[in-house]
Amino acid sequence: MPNTPPFNQPVSGLVTPRFGGIATFFRLPHVALEDAKNLDIGVVGVPWDGGTTNRPGPRHAPRQMRDQSSMVRRMHQTTHVVPYDLANLADLGDCPVNPANVDDALKRVEGHFRKIIDKGIRPLSAGGDHLCSLPILRAIGAKKPVGMIHFDAHTDLYDGYFGGFKYTHGTPFRRAIEEGVLDPKRVIQIGLRGSMYDLDDFEWGEKMGVRLVRIEEAMEKGPKAIMAEARKIVGDGETYVSFDIDMLDPVYAPGTGTPEVGGFTTFQAQQMLRELRGLNIVGADVVEVSPPFDPSGMTAYAGAVMMFEILCSMAEAVAKRR
Repeated sequence: MPNTPPFNQPVSGLVTPRFGGIATFFRLPHVALEDAKNLDIGVVGVPWDGGTTNRPGPRHAPRQMRDQSSMVRRMHQTTHVVPYDLANLADLGDCPVNPANVDDALKRVEGHFRKIIDKGIRPLSAGGDHLCSLPILRAIGAKKPVGMIHFDAHTDLYDGYFGGFKYTHGTPFRRAIEEGVLDPKRVIQIGLRGSMYDLDDFEWGEKMGVRLVRIEEAMEKGPKAIMAEARKIVGDGETYVSFDIDMLDPVYAPGTGTPEVGGFTTFQAQQMLRELRGLNIVGADVVEVSPPFDPSGMTAYAGAVMMFEILCSMAEAVAKRR
């Protein structure tokens, strides 16, 4: 065994069956935020989908993703990274939300993540719909705007829905750019596809300097070339990673609110996420898993695996800067 600091370790499936015990993310210890000390990365659930415009259900994702994450063993199969030996991690439980009021929910989520950031903890979140990213970015980018690598079928750069309502899962990154917590010139969106209402989101994003990568371009160039460009765009600065599960083809992830055919395979997604290594990732999320549309749990399992891919790079980033 490596000589590592006394970091929290996951419960091993070689000792306790993976179907046993209380479910936590990656079988890590659960630590209440008020009791959190010396943590580097906190895994957080955001059980809220108040920004959903069509098929709801992501509010149930954190619970199912915790369960499915028990299938993820401690060592990455390709890089051999063991994140639990590089950084101190814990499951911080779920963020407080308000399922009946969007404005109040946004305030609660932002306030909770500000407390996480104030403790020097980098958050890795399981949503929730994609509007969850906005209050998290408000907390992370409060002092300085961050860059972002965004994997999604949709830009989420629309201005408003239903007569100008500004806060839905289709608007978070437009709001984040307007509010100055996200630097549009350090943002790349990968995997965009599907039929459209109009060109407003694309035109606005391009005007602001966002790099928009449609699925056709991504498939033609391949994961390594696209991620080489992504790395150049975000550079060495603080970077947020947002992974919408609908970037995957619905064959691999049917349990999501806005599925779009013609997407990436799970392996292509893993290939791209492995290219995050070495970046200064200060926070990340995996969102839009909707368990009611996939009772098998395979979409939640895919989401948990993508979280682990990101977690490995986050842990390396922490270790590099320790």
